[in-house]
Amino acid sequence: MTRNPQLPIQSVTDPIKVALLTDDPLLRAGLSSLLAQVGTINIVDRDAAEVALWDAGIDGEKTMSKLTELRALQMPAVAVVRDQSEVGPALAAGARGVVLRDQVGPGIHAALAAVRSGLTVIDSALADSLLPASQVRTTNGKGRGELTEREKQVVQLLSEGLSNKLIADRLGISDHTAKFHVNGVMMKLGASTRTEAVVEAMRRGLIRL
Repeated sequence: MTRNPQLPIQSVTDPIKVALLTDDPLLRAGLSSLLAQVGTINIVDRDAAEVALWDAGIDGEKTMSKLTELRALQMPAVAVVRDQSEVGPALAAGARGVVLRDQVGPGIHAALAAVRSGLTVIDSALADSLLPASQVRTTNGKGRGELTEREKQVVQLLSEGLSNKLIADRLGISDHTAKFHVNGVMMKLGASTRTEAVVEAMRRGLIRL
């Protein structure tokens, strides 16, 4: 997490108005109890919230359809995800913070406060797996190629969580050609996984939110 000195950082002691956006009643109850204990947080309706705590859910097949809700939010959001595969799509859909579902704890208060102040927060377990490899590749001078227009279309579809087959269907190309373009995107972005490719494309401003 980095700090921009121009951002109006609010004190973490200021009350944070949070909207809990989850379809899971057990998670809602657990988060409500946790947030009541870890700091000055008021759970409010979406219209009155400063920050949203958005749950990607436990059904991976439904997560992609739920991203529409995340994209439509008019406030910064912290996304609760199952694993690393959902990080890229969540960030591409506009999440300003990402935390692992099984790692949500007292630190969520600081994450919500930081995101409210305009910062971007990533769970340390996810950051450790995403950042070092990218930094090493950049140091070695790799991953600096410019994407073609077709590759930009491909990385946009990757950010939506589409498989190679669905990318092929969407673009009207063969599965083999789609795989070729995905490999080209990952090589030019210096990524070893699809998630890393999406994160790097976001950093370069190649993905439309």
